[in-house]
Amino acid sequence: MTKTLLSVIIGTAALAFGVSGASASTLDDVKAKGFVQCGVNGSNLAGFGAQDSAGKWSGLDVDLCKAVAAAVFGDVDKVKYTPLSAKDRFPALQSGEIDVLARNTTWSASRDSQLGFDFRAINYYDGQGFMVHKSIGVKSALELSGAAVCVQSGTTTELNLADYFKANKLEYKPVVFEKQEEVDAAYSSGRCDVYTTDQSGLYSIRLSLANPDDNIVLPEIISKEPLGPAVRQNDSKWFDVVSYAHYAMVTAEEFGITQANVDEMAKSENPDIKRFLGQEKDETIGKDLGLDEKWAYNIVKLVGNYGEAFERNVGEGSPLKIKRGLNALWNKGGLQYSPPIR
Repeated sequence: MTKTLLSVIIGTAALAFGVSGASASTLDDVKAKGFVQCGVNGSNLAGFGAQDSAGKWSGLDVDLCKAVAAAVFGDVDKVKYTPLSAKDRFPALQSGEIDVLARNTTWSASRDSQLGFDFRAINYYDGQGFMVHKSIGVKSALELSGAAVCVQSGTTTELNLADYFKANKLEYKPVVFEKQEEVDAAYSSGRCDVYTTDQSGLYSIRLSLANPDDNIVLPEIISKEPLGPAVRQNDSKWFDVVSYAHYAMVTAEEFGITQANVDEMAKSENPDIKRFLGQEKDETIGKDLGLDEKWAYNIVKLVGNYGEAFERNVGEGSPLKIKRGLNALWNKGGLQYSPPIR
């Protein structure tokens, strides 16, 4: 898809849904209705947003939704999930169908400026990659000239793919589908040689294939894909609540506060920890956010810190076994960094 065509589609969608920003009352609306309406991946992307046979949702993005509910209500069950395709996710947020979009969505300039959305917190630093059938004997993306490449429409992936092949003077045949399930089926049946999407997604999709070991994820990363939640513009209070739900999880990991030790840590004499967990007498951060003083305590107690969420959903404690890499804390060689919560 060309950049011009993408701009036309985005502009048309914005007009169709009357994008003029939020009414600056989402937090009040959420409190009044008693739950957070969270847009998540409708394709059961393991590790990020997936629903089991009993209807229970889990994943790194789902944990962010739970963190928001924990901050607002002190209850992670006060979330309702709306499964969304890549095509449907933006209209759902624009129209007010959902309160927050937490669906492995890349923060880009065009989405920030044209769609009427605000991004800030990045809950997963990613990049686009390639998965191939081992049988084609390819070890590098630079060997993919002439390949048929499966790709999902309505994503940043299409433009990245076109740019990469053009820059490296490689030919390719795009095989484009609207739904992830269609891309999965086409790749599985051999209609294409290559599957391209965010590398984290490739590891998840690989696990769902009939013979995962017959497929390899190539080493090249061809783009920056900062994934995180989006809200409607002109709603700074709600924007802060959603952003600091993530930052609280990161800060908790920095302090060494976990689900298991949060009650003990609440007795700490460290003023930063006391302030963070709502134990400081003159603490006003929660009030300033429109929450109570235990908002961060509730997030850690009910969801955990960022490292705990990462490990159980996509890290070594999960089937995906993705290394922390860029998603390690800033003081451990990664990019996860929270503004001071004080």
